[in-house]
Amino acid sequence: MMLKHILVVDDDPHITELLRRTLAHAGYTVTLAADGPAGLHAVVDRPPDLIILDVMLPGLDGFAVCQRLREGGTTVPILMLTARDAVLDRVAGLRGGADDYLVKPFALDELLARIEALLRRGPAEVQEILRFGDVTLNTATREAQRGEHPLALSSTEYSLLEVFMRRPRQVLTREILMERVWGYDFGGASNVLDVYIGYVRTKLEAHGAPRVLQTVRGVGYVLRD
Repeated sequence: MMLKHILVVDDDPHITELLRRTLAHAGYTVTLAADGPAGLHAVVDRPPDLIILDVMLPGLDGFAVCQRLREGGTTVPILMLTARDAVLDRVAGLRGGADDYLVKPFALDELLARIEALLRRGPAEVQEILRFGDVTLNTATREAQRGEHPLALSSTEYSLLEVFMRRPRQVLTREILMERVWGYDFGGASNVLDVYIGYVRTKLEAHGAPRVLQTVRGVGYVLRD
């Protein structure tokens, strides 16, 4: 079985060495990059299974790196690391295409747990086409479309929509969605779920399509006509 490959993009040598040793001990192969441009080149040279991306990078910051990767079609999970814990910074990272966000200093056990949760989202080995109305998902290629229009979804957006597609017309609580998509509970104060619901709705409703991802106030969300 091939080991999972993780790319770490961070300019702090103490952090990168700690992550290299921790990840290697956990059974991952690791590539290091010390700035934004080097991180972009590393993705091309040896595509990783997951990227750990610092925000404060020389050459090109982590937000810009993440956005360029997503615009270039990279769908691998991206976990952003930063010493900045303001809500606007977290939202900026998620909006740029990051799948998760961890504030320094962090516990290594938590980092490993989040990596495991993100890696569990790999594409299915057997192709399955999920359909609800005019929305379709191909679980092998992780491609989505509504009607004739393809949906450009990030890894997290796809995972969230897939949960709904597998349970159409079933009201899903916030707790269920957080556990199924992120692998753990962010906590009641987090708005990350609401942010991603908004992203998925925007893409589903492009070209004037009616709303199918609906809010059940005080409970959660449901995919229904």
